[in-house]
Amino acid sequence: MSSINTNASAMNALSTLRQINSSLENTQSRISTGLKVESGKDNASYFQISTTMNSEKGMYAGINESMTLAKSSVSTARLGAETLVDLTQQFVDRLAFAQEEGVDQAAVGKELEALVQQMQTTISQSSFNGENLISNAGVTGLTVPGTKTITTGISRSGGTLTTTSQDFTMVDLETPVGLAAGASGSDASLADIAASVSGEAYATDLQTSLIAADAFLTTITEQATSLGVAEKAIETQQTFLGELTDRIEVGVSAMVDADMEEEAARLQALQVQQQLATQSLSIANSAPQNILSLFR
Repeated sequence: MSSINTNASAMNALSTLRQINSSLENTQSRISTGLKVESGKDNASYFQISTTMNSEKGMYAGINESMTLAKSSVSTARLGAETLVDLTQQFVDRLAFAQEEGVDQAAVGKELEALVQQMQTTISQSSFNGENLISNAGVTGLTVPGTKTITTGISRSGGTLTTTSQDFTMVDLETPVGLAAGASGSDASLADIAASVSGEAYATDLQTSLIAADAFLTTITEQATSLGVAEKAIETQQTFLGELTDRIEVGVSAMVDADMEEEAARLQALQVQQQLATQSLSIANSAPQNILSLFR
C-alpha cells in the first residue's frame, strides 16, 4: 500500500544514513586524534586501565628523575672515597718508610700531615646538592644515621599503591681522618698519627700507628666499593624503570591507539556508503511523487 502520510522506505533509508554518518563521525574522530578509546564511552574498561597505567608511567618517570639526584650524590661520594683510597695508600707507604732507623721522621710527618689536609679537602668537596655521604655531618644527618634510603619505584596490589625503596649503608670517613690530634694507638685518626710522626704530639709506637693506618685503608676501600655497588644498583634500577615505562606505553597504545591503516580503509568505505545511502533516501523520497500519476 502506498501512502502520502507515511513513507516507510524513506524512514528506513534515513535511519541507515544516520548510522553511517555516526560511524563516519567516529572514524574521523579516531583519525584526527589517533585514539580509538578517547573516553569512557568508547570502552569503559580500556579507558580505566589506560588511565591508571598512564598515571603509573608518570610516577615512574618522576621517580627515575629523583633517582638521578640520588645517583649523583652516591657517585660524588664514590669519587671522593676512591680519591681517599689513593691518598691513604700514599699515607701508609710513607708511614712504612718512617719505620726505618735513620729516616727523618719529622720530614715524613710533614708529608703525612699534607696528605691528611688533602684528605680533608677531598671529603669537604665530595658533596652534591648539599649532600655529603662520606662526611660525619652528612652521614649522621641521614633519616637513619648511616643509612640512605632511595625510593626505587611503586607497587600496586589491588587498589593499594605503595612505594618501594632500597637502603644503602654510608660510612663516616671524616672522623677517622681526624680534624685535630686526639687519641693514640689503634684508635688514632690519621691526623693523630701524622702529628705523632712529625714529633708535634704523642711519640707513638710507629708499628701500632701503621696497623691503625692500614686498618683505615681497608675501611675506606670497603666503603669505596660499597658506594660503587650502590651507584651500579641505582643505574640498574633506572634502566629497568626506563624499560618498564616503555612497556607500559606500548601496552596502553595497544589498547587505546587507533589503527590508522584500518581507519583509512573504513573511512573510504563509509564515504561510499554515505553516498549510496543519500541516493537511496533521494529515491525513497521521490516515491510519493509517483502517486500523482495515478490521478492524471
